[in-house]
Amino acid sequence: MREFRIFEADMNRSELPLKGIKVIDASTVLAGPSVGMYFAELGAEVIKVEHPKYHDVTRSWKLPTESKESSVSAYFSSINYGKEYRTLDLTNDEDRSQFSDLLSEADILLMNFKRSDYQKFQLTDEDLKRKYPGLIVGKISGYGTESDRVAYDLILQAESGFMSMNGQPDGPPTKMPVAFVDVLAAHHLKEAILLAMYSREKSNEGAIVNVSLYDAAVSSLVNQASNYLMASHVPQRIGSKHPNIAPYGELFQTKDGKTITFAIGSDAHFSKLCATLNIPMLSEEDQFNSNQKRVENREALFEKLNDEVTKWNAAALLEKLQDLNVPAGAVKDLKEVFEDPQAQSLILEETMDGTITRRVSSAIFTK
Repeated sequence: MREFRIFEADMNRSELPLKGIKVIDASTVLAGPSVGMYFAELGAEVIKVEHPKYHDVTRSWKLPTESKESSVSAYFSSINYGKEYRTLDLTNDEDRSQFSDLLSEADILLMNFKRSDYQKFQLTDEDLKRKYPGLIVGKISGYGTESDRVAYDLILQAESGFMSMNGQPDGPPTKMPVAFVDVLAAHHLKEAILLAMYSREKSNEGAIVNVSLYDAAVSSLVNQASNYLMASHVPQRIGSKHPNIAPYGELFQTKDGKTITFAIGSDAHFSKLCATLNIPMLSEEDQFNSNQKRVENREALFEKLNDEVTKWNAAALLEKLQDLNVPAGAVKDLKEVFEDPQAQSLILEETMDGTITRRVSSAIFTK
């Protein structure tokens, strides 16, 4: 069994697993378009449909350093790759007829319109089932199919509890620096569409699948949700630390000024860490000899570990820990990340409207 990344740099498009699948991407912003890009990477023909005047808003989400004249932004480019582009006004009869022609030949339709727009565009569930019985429709909403609320990732991070948990103890609630909830919802929608495709192979029937940003966010609280639901623990901001594991997420400064962190998930990991730092007896001390005790006494533990970490250069310590299979790593900025050949192998490049665009691949699996 070998692992390989599926995109054009690796294979001919005729060899890609979704060659012959046609996707109409009528979604905007991040979640829906990233699903469209996923299918494009896997060989599907993806046609992105935008309004002639009101294009996908992320085309305008530019850094100050980006070209004001370009029709694309880095943000837009990050989740639009390998697609064809059409402009259609779905309130116009002629354009709506052209859109219908596209759907009659399509396998998948992606949408994230406001609830009231589906009827206006004649794209209600009933319309779609009647006209295109084999079509798989993937719909994204903010708060569910019955809500009209406008939803942006920031608001979902705020209202689903993520911001309240994220940040330093003495700092304000903090959003994660990517559209995290959009990414989660996109993964949920990919799974639903792939399952619908599998089902269609047996039944020849299409499906309509709905994903909401809110449901995706709350369902992704996982252990933090159960900490509350089972132990009435309301998580507080603790920086990068883990509420159930220690040392895990504490930040250490090495002799050469690098920042590193450990993810010590077991007593065996902790014993190896202490031995490496030349304090083997620490793992046997009563206040540190179990994970639960280490969580309870994590501040004292940090001081003891930090005293030893500062004697090491980062590369030497990390290499030794990695040889022992102890999870540890350096905190890197994106410049350092993309200096790594493994990260570089994920970069996809495409020229769009005369602009060279780059993004990272999302279609990676094992064959």
